[in-house]
Amino acid sequence: MQPALRLARSRVVRTARLTLLPVGKENLPDLIRLKGDPEAFGLMLHGVRTPERTQEELEDDIDFWEVRGYGTWAVHRTEDGEFLGITGLMERPDGRGVALRYALWPHCRGQGFAREAAKAALDFGHAAGLRRIIAVARATNTSSRAVMEDIGMEPAGEFTNAGHRMLVFESRRAA
Repeated sequence: MQPALRLARSRVVRTARLTLLPVGKENLPDLIRLKGDPEAFGLMLHGVRTPERTQEELEDDIDFWEVRGYGTWAVHRTEDGEFLGITGLMERPDGRGVALRYALWPHCRGQGFAREAAKAALDFGHAAGLRRIIAVARATNTSSRAVMEDIGMEPAGEFTNAGHRMLVFESRRAA
């Protein structure tokens, strides 16, 4: 069996340094802290979240896994189990398609964790049968754009959201 196919059959994804586990109720305290932190979540679609909104999103994320077979992972450093953030694949509410997303703690920046987690999620999505996966970032978010480019995503358009120029990147799996 090819490695990519194994990814699609197991919801747990392991990389050289990370373990990605589908989010569950046990992640709620970490998610409340992450999604409430302006440095970690301020640039995400709809910005920082209240604890109540975070709980609603977690319930949606758990359901999404059951319906779609992919979703959001809690990203942990394998060596010590530290919660670093999230990555995942979700249907964008604006109808643009399935989007890759990632948000890690600010202290994780500059260590390649976002690239490693995002690439693993992207590979999982393609192995699960998704032919096109997009990612969106503010034009001013050079770090997020660099991650998208480094994992092989290509520019695919732009739009304006809440006065911000948003860039769309995509990854296409060969048919």
